[in-house]
Amino acid sequence: MLEVHLLASGSDGNCTVIESDGEAIMIDAGISCRRIMSLMEVAGIDKESVKAILITHEHADHISGAGATARKLDVPIMTNISTFEASNLGNVKYVPVDPTSSFEVAGMKVTPLPTSHDAVDPCCYFTETDNGRVLLATDTGKLNFQIEHALSLADIAILESNYDPDMLTNGPYPAMLKKRIRGEMGHLSNFDCANAVKRNLREGTQLFLAHLSKTNNMPDIARQTVSDVTGIDRRKVDCMEFQCDVRTLRA
Repeated sequence: MLEVHLLASGSDGNCTVIESDGEAIMIDAGISCRRIMSLMEVAGIDKESVKAILITHEHADHISGAGATARKLDVPIMTNISTFEASNLGNVKYVPVDPTSSFEVAGMKVTPLPTSHDAVDPCCYFTETDNGRVLLATDTGKLNFQIEHALSLADIAILESNYDPDMLTNGPYPAMLKKRIRGEMGHLSNFDCANAVKRNLREGTQLFLAHLSKTNNMPDIARQTVSDVTGIDRRKVDCMEFQCDVRTLRA
């Protein structure tokens, strides 16, 4: 069985564990090591199963607990050299990743895909196992053809749906931050996400909306927008309720 455990998703921190046939990888660790250990126990994840921590980019909500967690689990950090050098994770094992090539870890084929975000060399990851394929794509202002192609292949698609345009426009953020979020190096809106899903998602794929803004979005608005644009029953559009629980998806 393929299991995807979303331990945290949002601007307060991001951490996901993908598990297949008793081995697992962690993608990002943007909450404390103590919290990660606690949530792994809640999700029923054997800490010995985690073989590596993959990092998408160096922003704090994706790496704040990565160094401590890598040392606690005694596993390597895997990411491209530019991201690793920008992350300042301390004394950790490090396995460099070529951002243009797939690699094998924990019995999985993992393909880094470039994202459009204001970081040094950001990416997302497409993971393939004998039990299914997972796309985890957040923190990008637009979707390139590589991500859209992966979206069309995924059995589980975890896709950013960061903000509602009206809430962002009328919200408390300063103008420069609003411009950054809307820009091609920022984040995907609910409508951006919905249109990508409409173009690419195949029937039967599990869709999970990720990285929702606490200030500029609401789960019900995100779900309804995707449902309205795509025609997918909103009850089949899942998302995190602002880190209130651990979510597990299975293929």
